[in-house]
Amino acid sequence: MLERHLACLSPSGFHRIVYDERPGPAGAPTLVCLHGLTRNSRDFDAFAAAMTGTRRVVSPDMPGRGRSEQLANPTEYSFPTYLADCAALIARLDVETLDWVGTSMGALLGMMLAAQKDSPIRRLVLNDAGAFVMKEGLNRIGAYLGSGATFASIEAMEAAVRRNNAPYGNLSDAQWRKITLDSAKELPDGRFGFNYDPHLGDVYKAGPVGDVDLWGVWDAVRCPTLVLRGEESDVLSHEAAEEMTRRGPRATLVEFAGIGHAPQLLSEDQIGVVRDFLTA
Repeated sequence: MLERHLACLSPSGFHRIVYDERPGPAGAPTLVCLHGLTRNSRDFDAFAAAMTGTRRVVSPDMPGRGRSEQLANPTEYSFPTYLADCAALIARLDVETLDWVGTSMGALLGMMLAAQKDSPIRRLVLNDAGAFVMKEGLNRIGAYLGSGATFASIEAMEAAVRRNNAPYGNLSDAQWRKITLDSAKELPDGRFGFNYDPHLGDVYKAGPVGDVDLWGVWDAVRCPTLVLRGEESDVLSHEAAEEMTRRGPRATLVEFAGIGHAPQLLSEDQIGVVRDFLTA
């Protein structure tokens, strides 16, 4: 695995994003995997390892997350900035077409890119987000996002990670510990905090946010699309996911029992569904 850096431009100047590249076999098709709102590229370690036999896998940290730089102006944590960063990344990858797997925010960005004229996205996988985003899930996430919480130990941080992300479902102790370590940064005083910019939560400070209607974007998507949904998701409703199979690109829908927002693509059944779709 190679760690690479890319200079991207926002209205306040350049910022650096970091991405991992697993080259795969010579001439392998390119797959981009993009994380959710407060997460980072490490979420795709297991999935990427399962795909590198047939794919070149690229997984970036969006600005303000993981190893990428924070933005000087927090108001630029927005979809226009992220879309510009994704376009710069695609240009860097120097391919005519690519596949896209996105979780939550990463799914919405993939959908927005795929809706563009002459989009390079060949096949699209949306993990628990889509044409209509429910306010219930957004406000649940907003309740802990940007708190700036710190923890005396990694064990205390893990307890908070498990609590905040309980909808992930029945993960193993090792998986919860990895998710925690991937989320953590050690502070100068020896405590631990989350490795994302707390300003990501600024949008919620004015009060609860509403539903987000993206049906117009969805209807412009033309590539084959797979929608994954946690059966108990509070971000993507079953009704909206079913409607996504009837309009726009008429997606294939797979739901996973006992999971909310969002399936973590750690189990063989989840990985297998995506692998089969991408290689069809």
